[in-house]
Amino acid sequence: MTTLTSSSFTSTLNLGFRIRPNRTDFTRFRHYDRRNYGYYDNNSCVLSSRDVLSKSTVRIAGLVDNKGFIGGFECYASGNDGGGGNREDGDTANESNLTEVDSDKPVVPPGVMSSGPTFSPDGLTYNNFQVDSFKLMELLGPEKVDPVDVKLIKDKLFGYSTFWVTKEEPFGDFGEGILFLGNLRGNREDVFAKLQSQLAEIMGDKYNLFMVEEPNSENPDPRGGPRVSFGMLRKEVSEPGPTTLWQYVIAVLLFVLTIGSSVELGIASQINRLPPEIVKYFTDPDAIEPPDMQLLYPFVEPALPLAYGVLGVQLFHEVGHFLAAFPKNVKLSIPFFIPNITLGSFGAITQFKSILPDRKTKVDISLAGPFAGAALSLSMFAVGLLLSLKPEAAADMVQVPSMLFQGSLLLGLISRATLGYTALHGATVSIHPLVIAGWCGLTTSAFNMLPIGCLDGGRVVQGAFGKDALVGFGLTTYLLLGLGVLGGPLSLPWGLYVLICQRSPEKPCLNDVTEVGTWRRTAVTVAIFLVVLILLPVWDELAEELGIGLVTTF
Repeated sequence: MTTLTSSSFTSTLNLGFRIRPNRTDFTRFRHYDRRNYGYYDNNSCVLSSRDVLSKSTVRIAGLVDNKGFIGGFECYASGNDGGGGNREDGDTANESNLTEVDSDKPVVPPGVMSSGPTFSPDGLTYNNFQVDSFKLMELLGPEKVDPVDVKLIKDKLFGYSTFWVTKEEPFGDFGEGILFLGNLRGNREDVFAKLQSQLAEIMGDKYNLFMVEEPNSENPDPRGGPRVSFGMLRKEVSEPGPTTLWQYVIAVLLFVLTIGSSVELGIASQINRLPPEIVKYFTDPDAIEPPDMQLLYPFVEPALPLAYGVLGVQLFHEVGHFLAAFPKNVKLSIPFFIPNITLGSFGAITQFKSILPDRKTKVDISLAGPFAGAALSLSMFAVGLLLSLKPEAAADMVQVPSMLFQGSLLLGLISRATLGYTALHGATVSIHPLVIAGWCGLTTSAFNMLPIGCLDGGRVVQGAFGKDALVGFGLTTYLLLGLGVLGGPLSLPWGLYVLICQRSPEKPCLNDVTEVGTWRRTAVTVAIFLVVLILLPVWDELAEELGIGLVTTF
């Protein structure tokens, strides 16, 4: 049989198990605690062997003190082996902390231990392995809602004046919660506020209550809007975890790399001044011998203004998120900046560290970052274009290929209107570095506003129009990125980045039903339209017609 050995209940809990090879069966666990409605105490556990337990038998592994039974796991066998005939004598000898009881009878304390919560080796000696407590919790899965609490909540929380429960279903990513389905008996916002208040009075801060749209509902609510249900999850399961030390370390390293990629962009913008061997190495696919990189040192200082501009846009973007989240008491994680040598940065990944109260909060916080970054980028872009017209600023100008202005329909048209046909119809164009910083900032903000997953654009679409709308928007966006219709040559790396890091939609808010209002939906619609105009490249025929860049035909 399997017994629990070598347990050390310290801050870094390690549990050792001795098992019979190929006979251990991870069965369904119920954890007893006499002091907490009969369940869920994290002091001990046992893994049961298939040849020991039968269908009608329950085994209890518990802890006892001088006051009697404290708690333990109730393990149900999932096999049909019966088990009595094949057990060896050593398997049942001296089971000091294991007791067989009938599953229909109450648990009887197994006795008193003389030395607190420790276990002695029992039975034969088998292969040992150590399971870290965190790994153990992964094996057992997240803590589920206490069945005793479910009954108590149904009796005292719901009723004919608030919400009449007709059915219960699993709720959450792993079915660890309870979803109450039924009939709403009042205004949904008023009922939800009342239920939240009563739940706090009954259970304290043990659970979070969610108001969500009823799944697979065919008919709307008679009072208007979708039918609603109420989901309940334990707080430790539903609330995001704190930022760890390793995450801080990774965030700092990524920021350092982003500084490097921004400086590299500033150096690349001086391509007309760089030594020929440097240009050849980075542009000629057949170049093998690397040049002396010390030749780049004189170009680092002139690259800093552009690097500052790119980093400033990204930092302003994140400040916008934090300023919008602060008055709503929503916590955000440290931003994880994503370096990119073409734009300087792909933006940053910023996670919600609090459960959002409603969809309005999700839209407001998610929009604040791109709007702040886009405002600063547009300012730099406009000022850079105006400085590009001044002869006294010629010393600060950089030469860029005119075809670069074909990368964006909206920004190309603005540049064409400001600089004129002649300037943009040459092989190269003299522009101020602020134009490049603003262009890169607007492009990055537009990429982050694409309606996919948990990007800022995905969050605002999910909050403004619902999760079903996000699925449709997301599939369309993936198709356009795959075809290169949006983003041009950056569509592939950006699509891969989203698929790896940002593909999952944001989790629901506490109130995931109440609409966000007309003006927020209008703002989101206008923002998505501008995103398309920024990321839509100009094809050669249209570029020739509009006078954006020098189109060479062969």
